[in-house]
Amino acid sequence: MPRDLYDVLGVNKSASDDDIRKAYRNLAREFHPDRNPGDKQAESRFKEVQEAYDVLSDKKKREQYDRFGFAGPQPGFGGGEGPGGFHWSGGFPGGGGGGFPGGNVEMDPDQAQELFEQIFGGTPSGLGGAGRRSRGGNRGRKAPSAPTEAELEVPFLLAANGGTMALNVNGKGIDVKIPAGVEEGKTLRLSGQGPSGSDIHLKIKIQPHANFKREGKDVILETPISVAEAILGGKIEVPTLNGSKLEVKIPAGASSGGRLRLRGKGIAGGDQYIVLKIVVPKNIDDESRRLIEQFRERNPQNPRTGAPWE
Repeated sequence: MPRDLYDVLGVNKSASDDDIRKAYRNLAREFHPDRNPGDKQAESRFKEVQEAYDVLSDKKKREQYDRFGFAGPQPGFGGGEGPGGFHWSGGFPGGGGGGFPGGNVEMDPDQAQELFEQIFGGTPSGLGGAGRRSRGGNRGRKAPSAPTEAELEVPFLLAANGGTMALNVNGKGIDVKIPAGVEEGKTLRLSGQGPSGSDIHLKIKIQPHANFKREGKDVILETPISVAEAILGGKIEVPTLNGSKLEVKIPAGASSGGRLRLRGKGIAGGDQYIVLKIVVPKNIDDESRRLIEQFRERNPQNPRTGAPWE
C-alpha cells in the first residue's frame, strides 16, 4: 500500500505551502543521487519525495488527494500550461549522467520566478516579466524579450565527466548538455528556449565535492596513510573520477604532503594527484611506545634542518 504523501514529506495535513516546500528541499537534498551514489534505497526515496511534492505542491491535486486519497490522472512530461504559466521538472544525473524525473508543477509567473531562483541558485532576469507582457494589450506584435539569465549549479562529477541535465521550461523538455571539463563561470546558451522565444543564459557554478578538488584540469585527492605504510611502503586503492578504483604503490619513506601522479585520470586529459597524509594513532600501548622510543634512538632525525626559517 502506498505511503501517505504527508508522511513521505514528514509534515502534517495542515502544513502550509511553505512548510511543504521546506520539507521537500531538505529531503531532496538528503537523498539526492549525487550525494548517495549507487544507493538504490536513497534513489527510491528521492523519487518518492518528488512524487509526493508533485501532488502536495499543487492546490487542485492536494484537494483531491485530501478528499479521495489520490490526485487523479497525472500529466505527462512537459504537460499543458495555464495562461502565462510556467512548468518546471528536472532530474539531476548521478555518476552516469542519467536524470531522475521530477513532477510538473503549474504556477503563475511570480511563483515560477521564485522556483527558478531556488533551482538555479540565481535570479532570472526575464522569467516572470516576459510571461506577464505576453498577456498585455499589444496583441498584434511581440516585443523582443531579453535573455533569461540564471545560475546553474552543476555537480562536480558531472562537470568533470560531462553529461546532461534534464529540465522542463514552459512545458517543454530540455536536455542541457554539460561539456566534459566545463569551468566555473562559463555560460551555456539555450537559444530560443526561454519565455516568448527568448534565449536562456546559464552561468555555470560547480558544486564542491566531498573528496576531490580541482586545479585546472588536474584533480587532487587527499589520501590518509598509516605510519607503517609511510615507513615501509605498501599498496592502497584510491577512487577516480569515473567511479573506478586504482591500486597505487606507496614508496617506502613517504612523507605527508607527498604527491603521487595518475596520468590521464584528471579532467579532460589532466592528471589526478594523490596527496599523502600520515595519520598517527591516538592511543598506543606501552610496548609500542617503547619500540617507538627505540626507533627514535636508532634513527636520529631533525626534519626541520634546512627549513626556510632556519
